[in-house]
Amino acid sequence: MKEKLFNEFSAVSSKQWKQQIQYELKGADYNETLVWESPEGIKVKPFYHRDEDNIIKTSSNQNHAFKIVQNIFVFDLEKSIKKANNSLSRGAESIRFTIENDSVDIQKLLGEIDIKNHTVYLNLKFLSAEFLKKVNQIAKEKDTLMYCLIDPIHQLAFDGNWYKAEEKDNFESLSSLITGCQNISFININSSLYQNAGANMVQQLAYTLAHANEYFNTIENYTQPITIEVAVGTNYFFEIAKIRALRQLFKTLASEYNFTGELHIIATPTRRNKTLYDYNVNMLRTTTECMSAILGGADAVANLAYDALYHKDNEFGDRISRNQLLVLKHESYFDIVQNASDGAYYIENLTSQLAEKALILFKDIEANGGLLKQLKEGTIQKKIQESAQKEQELFDSGKEILLGTNKYPNKNDHMSGDLELYPFVKINPRKTLITPVIEKRLAEKMEQERLASENQ
Repeated sequence: MKEKLFNEFSAVSSKQWKQQIQYELKGADYNETLVWESPEGIKVKPFYHRDEDNIIKTSSNQNHAFKIVQNIFVFDLEKSIKKANNSLSRGAESIRFTIENDSVDIQKLLGEIDIKNHTVYLNLKFLSAEFLKKVNQIAKEKDTLMYCLIDPIHQLAFDGNWYKAEEKDNFESLSSLITGCQNISFININSSLYQNAGANMVQQLAYTLAHANEYFNTIENYTQPITIEVAVGTNYFFEIAKIRALRQLFKTLASEYNFTGELHIIATPTRRNKTLYDYNVNMLRTTTECMSAILGGADAVANLAYDALYHKDNEFGDRISRNQLLVLKHESYFDIVQNASDGAYYIENLTSQLAEKALILFKDIEANGGLLKQLKEGTIQKKIQESAQKEQELFDSGKEILLGTNKYPNKNDHMSGDLELYPFVKINPRKTLITPVIEKRLAEKMEQERLASENQ
C-alpha cells in the first residue's frame, strides 16, 4: 500500500495528551485517579508516549517460534511411550517426561520416540551422574541435544533437603559431567517455585538471577544451553515484560562469566490463581498466561490442564490444554510475528523498570551472601511469605478477583465427589536442612470451607 494513511493528522505530544486528560477529569487529581501502583512498586500510567524520556527500547531476542510441550509423568513405561507418540502425532512438538528414579529404562523410553526431530526434556526428581551419562550417550548416537532438568537449588528450596546429603556432592556431580557430556543440557533453574509461592515479579526475577549466579560461581566451563523454567501469572502485560526482563538480566549476568551458551526458557501457567470451583475458568486463565509467555519470548510453552488441581492426567484435559496452544499457534498466528511486543511503549517501560528493580534486589542478595546463604537463614522464605500474604489479603478482601470463587460463585457447584488428587498444601513433617518455600494457591482456604459445607 503506497499511500500512507493519517498523514493529514498532526502528531499529538505527551504534554497535549495530559492536558486533555486533565480537562476531562474536571478537577480530579490525575495521579490519584488514573495512576495505580503494582505490588512491585511500579506506577502504571494511563498512557505511554514515544516522547517520554523513560521509554527504552528493548528486545525479547526470540528469533524462532515457540514449541508446544506435552507433560508426561513416567509410571508405566509402555503407556508413557504410547502417550508421547500419540501427543506428537496430534500437535505436540516437544515432550517433557517427569521421572522419579533411575530405575526407568531410559534406553527403551527414548529409543521408541523420534528424539532427533522433537525436543525432549527429562524432568528428573533425582541426581545421578551415571543416569545422565546414559542419556548423553543416547543423544550422541542420535546426534541431537537433550535437556535434563535438574536443579539441586530448587530441590533444596522446595523440599528443604538436597538431592544428596552434602551440598558439595550435588555440585560436584554436575561438574563431573562437563567433560564428555556435550549432548545434554543439564544446568536448569526452576524459578516457578517463587511465583507459585507468592513472590512478586521483582522478587521472581532477582531470585532467578541469584539462583543462576550460584551455578555460575560453582560450575565452570559449561557451554551447553542453560534452561530456566518460569511460571506465568495472569497480569498479562507485566508477565510479557517479566520474561523479556529475564532475558536481559541473564544476558548481563552471563557476560560477567563469559558464558556464550543459549538461554532456553520453558514457560508454564501458574497454579497460584487456579481454582477448584468453576474450574472451566481455568482455561481462560491459562490461555492469557500462555499468550503472555509467547509474546514475552519463551522458547517452549507447556500448558496446564484446566483440571490439573483435582484430576490425574487424563486424555481430555491433555487434549484441551494442547489444543489451546495449537489455536494460538496456527489460528491466531502467534508464531508468525517475531518480537511482537518490541516497540510497545507500555511493555518497553515495564520491562525496563522490572529489570532495574530486580537488579537492585539481586545486588542486595549478593552483598548479603547470595541466594543459598539467604535460603539457609530463612530470609528468602520470609520475603516471599510477606509478598504472598499481601496478595492473600487482597484476595480475601475481594480486591483481587478470581471469578467463580470470590466473585460470582456458583453455590450449586459441588466438587467433593470429584477429587482424584488432594488440591491443597500437603503437610509432611520431617527433618529438613532449611524451611522449604511453600507453594500455595490463593483460593485454598475458601475452597476448603466450601468443601466442608458440602458434607454437612
